[in-house]
Amino acid sequence: MTTRHTTAGILLAAGSGRRFDATGARNKLFQLLDGGESVAQRAAHSQLNVLSTVIAVVSNAQLAEQLERLGCKVLFYSEAQQGMGASLAYAVRHVVTHVQGAQSVLIGLADMPYVLPDTISALVTQLELGTGIVQPVYQEQGGHPVGFAREYFPALMALQGDTGARHLLREFPVLRVPVADPGIILDIDYLSDLNLTP
Repeated sequence: MTTRHTTAGILLAAGSGRRFDATGARNKLFQLLDGGESVAQRAAHSQLNVLSTVIAVVSNAQLAEQLERLGCKVLFYSEAQQGMGASLAYAVRHVVTHVQGAQSVLIGLADMPYVLPDTISALVTQLELGTGIVQPVYQEQGGHPVGFAREYFPALMALQGDTGARHLLREFPVLRVPVADPGIILDIDYLSDLNLTP
């Protein structure tokens, strides 16, 4: 049961994943994990377990259908080849215009299926206490998802190409929250990564 939050989840799921399979024959987000969920489904569930609004940016019709069935609000982004920054800007513009009452966003990656709901809860709590930018840290290593208050929405909407929001973490104060969750630094980039266990 989710609580009504003023934080909207964003799940970036529009990438091509060429490092996983250079031929493009296998999409890493559809690969099955223990328990039968796909990589993208598991990542979405982590946010959906906490947040009432989760927006998934996709470029694949099958993935759009899969995530919509789970409860995500799906945005099909036809210009996803421009890169992660462009996809993120597109999602934040949607939040500004369509998600009433959203005061912050929590940005997750669909190829990071091992993030724990408790981690998401801890980050959302900090955002809703008024923190500007929040990032989880595991053993001194920063990871995802990362949260931004509304004051940073213009900077997020200005992102272009494949440049994500990392520079904002260098330019502005960030509350780094220690978590006992190695999932914040485990992503699926290669076939061998499917054997990782957090």
